[in-house]
Amino acid sequence: MEQNKEEETKPNNKNKKKLGMIVLAALVVIGAVTVFFYLRYKAAHVSTDDAYVDGYIHTIASKISGTVKNIYIKDNQAVKKGDLLLEIDPIDYKVKVDEASSSVDTERAKLSEIDARIEVSKDQLSELTAALEAARANYELQEANLKQAERDGLRAENLYRSETISKDRYEKTLTAASVAQAQAKAAREQVKRAEKALGTQKSVIRQVMALKGSQVSTIKEKAAKLDAAELNYGYTKVYAPVDGYISKRSVETGNQIQAGQPLMAVVPLDDIYVAANYKETQLQKIKPGQRVDIKVDTYPGKTFKGKVDSIMAGTGSVFSLFPPENATGNYVKVVQRVPVKIIFERDTDPEHVLRIGMSVVPTVIVE
Repeated sequence: MEQNKEEETKPNNKNKKKLGMIVLAALVVIGAVTVFFYLRYKAAHVSTDDAYVDGYIHTIASKISGTVKNIYIKDNQAVKKGDLLLEIDPIDYKVKVDEASSSVDTERAKLSEIDARIEVSKDQLSELTAALEAARANYELQEANLKQAERDGLRAENLYRSETISKDRYEKTLTAASVAQAQAKAAREQVKRAEKALGTQKSVIRQVMALKGSQVSTIKEKAAKLDAAELNYGYTKVYAPVDGYISKRSVETGNQIQAGQPLMAVVPLDDIYVAANYKETQLQKIKPGQRVDIKVDTYPGKTFKGKVDSIMAGTGSVFSLFPPENATGNYVKVVQRVPVKIIFERDTDPEHVLRIGMSVVPTVIVE
């Protein structure tokens, strides 16, 4: 009977061994298949957990100093480009605009007076020019009369010597010649006076024109001050530079602010991206344009879509505050990380649930 039990036990042990071998073989096959597909997946998908959401932060600062009069926004409020964010008390700047405007008006009135003087001077110059032409014409006439009187005197002298004419007539001819000579001299002096007056008037016009040039320069200087005052007056209102959300507001109504002081920030969530720091050994297959699956720690059940935009021209350590110095001989090789910019697809985040700084795990599909 014991022999029968031993005979029954041997087949059972053989069956168990066969079953064990089959199970082991199945596990090996499953493991091999799993490893095969895992390696294929890893070859086609490159991921990193050293990544975060990044974007452009527009810091809002005033260009002028003053007292905050009104604030028209709240923290985390959505704003559009051109929306009024805050207003600085404009009274002081309005006064400067009025003063500069009044100064410009005064200088322009002076310029109008100078233009009037120039017109009068030009009219006088025209009159003096006409007078000079008349004096020259009169001088030519007197010169012609003098020559004629001299010729008449010579003929009268010859006639008197031949006793053809009387002495009285001869003396009248000499007197007429003397009068013609005096008249010619007077005409010549009149021409000289007219030329001198004309030259003096031209000098006056040159002086007035120079004064006009100086006045025009003064007006330009005053106008530039007016433009600056108007610009500063316009800077009393601060507008949103882009569409986005208000963040880091650090100003309240009544605060005294200085030019260049940060007041708040506008974050445009339409233009966010992922900054992924991949190991340099992972960059071989990563290229711009490849699709990317992005998982965000905040939303574990959701996958966002994107694509590789660009790869930075250097490793992160090169652009750090203290870049590595390997020329000292104390070089320790460390796998470097290279920032890769990944942009989101346009419709992947329509509700703008992503925020700058969120941790993400991007997976680049390289095959």
